[in-house]
Amino acid sequence: MKKLTALLVLAAIIPVAHVAVAAEVVGNVQNAKAKIEMCIGCHGIPGYKATFPEVFPVPMIGGQSAKYIESALQDYKKGARKHPSMRGIAASLSDQDIADVAAFYSQQTRMADPK
Repeated sequence: MKKLTALLVLAAIIPVAHVAVAAEVVGNVQNAKAKIEMCIGCHGIPGYKATFPEVFPVPMIGGQSAKYIESALQDYKKGARKHPSMRGIAASLSDQDIADVAAFYSQQTRMADPK
């Protein structure tokens, strides 16, 4: 009887877990317009160099793949990428925010980083 109960419980859980995995977050470009203010200050200025924690050129992200931007932001959020400013910004974003920002920047014109 215990095996039957365990099997029934497992059978009830599997479809729910499958549905949760299947629900993918889709980016919305229009919603991103209210979320990109913190990005523009660095990533929207050609040739901009940040000075914290050290001086380095900030990449232009317009035209970059949405999947790449999402992956990078998720990595900053989890701490897999170590830049402190980006980690703080990414930590404040929900998965939907990240998808929206990635969708927005992926549709922008790619600008060359000045040398």
